[in-house]
Amino acid sequence: MDKDLVYKIALTQIPGIGSVLAKNLIGYCGGVREIFEKSREFLKKAPGVGDVLSQNIKGFNDFSGAEQEVTFIEKNNIRPIFFLDKDYPARLKNIPDCPILLFVRGNQNLNPEKIIAIVGTRKMTEYGKQFINKFIEDIAPYEPTVVSGLAYGVDIWAHKQCLKYGVDTFGVVAHGTDRIYPTLHSNIARDMVASNGAILTEYTSGTAPAREHFPMRNRIVAGMVDAVIVVESAARGGSLITAELANQYNRDVLAVPGSIGEKYSAGCNYLIKNHKASLLQDVEDLVKQLNWDVKMEKNNQRKLFVELCDDEQKLVDMIQESKEMGIDQLMALSGMSSSTLAMTLLELEMKNCICSLPGKRYQTI
Repeated sequence: MDKDLVYKIALTQIPGIGSVLAKNLIGYCGGVREIFEKSREFLKKAPGVGDVLSQNIKGFNDFSGAEQEVTFIEKNNIRPIFFLDKDYPARLKNIPDCPILLFVRGNQNLNPEKIIAIVGTRKMTEYGKQFINKFIEDIAPYEPTVVSGLAYGVDIWAHKQCLKYGVDTFGVVAHGTDRIYPTLHSNIARDMVASNGAILTEYTSGTAPAREHFPMRNRIVAGMVDAVIVVESAARGGSLITAELANQYNRDVLAVPGSIGEKYSAGCNYLIKNHKASLLQDVEDLVKQLNWDVKMEKNNQRKLFVELCDDEQKLVDMIQESKEMGIDQLMALSGMSSSTLAMTLLELEMKNCICSLPGKRYQTI
């Protein structure tokens, strides 16, 4: 049994220790296991801990629940991802209250190049349904990943249309991986996983979909994407919470306008009126805002006209993954000699694959 994973799960089960404080403790103590091994006096001095929480940590001695969860994970092919792991969603890691653990069933890549969320009311109208139908069909050529919450209404309809048009889609749920809520959507969830999609959650198995879990789920939806699209929403609702979180996380927010006086357009109209969301009429509005047309054109040009040797492709992949990279780091990671590296970088610049920046740094074009 993976003992390190037992400690990671146990940390999430200590009363009063949320994701922010858990990360502070990991940094303060030097690791997860070390949190349980330190003295109470040491823990009391950690920022935000004090008497009560230090006692909660030292008083935690029943690891059976965490051990049972590890057994469940191994038996059911669930992938636990710690926030310091390489494959943890990079966008999500940048928000202060990201979960320290995610439990994932399905897709191995939670860091796609293009990823958006589609959210909205559970009481979707025909207007919202027709918009989603057209939107997903038009966005499919850009090969994005679409995130939603597997709930009734806009969420499940967006997932269904993604399956129809071959768009990868992730469902973020507010309960454990031992169930799907609502149960009616179990078949859709299964098809998503089978079609390069995923179901993910921060909750261990056996956790029911309690009311307070849904706002927490919404922060994951908002945090792991580049943009949140609100299709239909009443004046109050979970999708407005997601939009507000997305604004706090500096994500793009777009909303579909509706008729004045229409109940399930009131939330979208409010977001647009108060400059909390950009107006979204069609796919072109999103493509323009996120510069997908530029990326798509350049990617297509590269596929059509540029052939790269192994060394060239290796450097392009390294630079692209890090957004930009210095020549010293490139040399250390690539294993190339200085002369080979210099010649390969020059070839890539001539092929218009990379450009040089001040300080002998490079980024992809």
